[in-house]
Amino acid sequence: MSRSRFQEWSAYQHAFILAQQIFTLSKNFPREETYSLTDQVRRSSRSVCANLAEAYGKRNYPKHFRSKITDCQAENFETQTWLTMALECEYINSEDFHSLTELSEAVGKLLTYMYNNPQRYLARRTNELKLLTDYRLQTKKGHAPPGNVTLLE
Repeated sequence: MSRSRFQEWSAYQHAFILAQQIFTLSKNFPREETYSLTDQVRRSSRSVCANLAEAYGKRNYPKHFRSKITDCQAENFETQTWLTMALECEYINSEDFHSLTELSEAVGKLLTYMYNNPQRYLARRTNELKLLTDYRLQTKKGHAPPGNVTLLE
């Protein structure tokens, strides 16, 4: 099975490592937290990865792509909140908390970069389709296309 390109994104790889580390660590949480803190911290951390996969699927639509990235950022902040709760409840130690929070902050920086530079992640076809649409609109109005544009049909 081949990997999709989103799995090559640094943000995805870091978020995946974070989710796996949280899963492993949360196995030791008290049983009474199974359907609350344990479930929530696992879900929010995994959701960053899932939303990045969805962003990849929306890469033909710049506004939708950025929307999915903001969803990732929100889930990442939620993960940090649950980690703080786990620390305060003494389910994780300070060293694990700082390590996971540092990784989460690195994921946040990568997500911010993606949000601020969507053109690096959007499907290349998006720009080609825009040129084609612009060309068709111009020719309908009687304007000639720019001389240096090569259109792909």
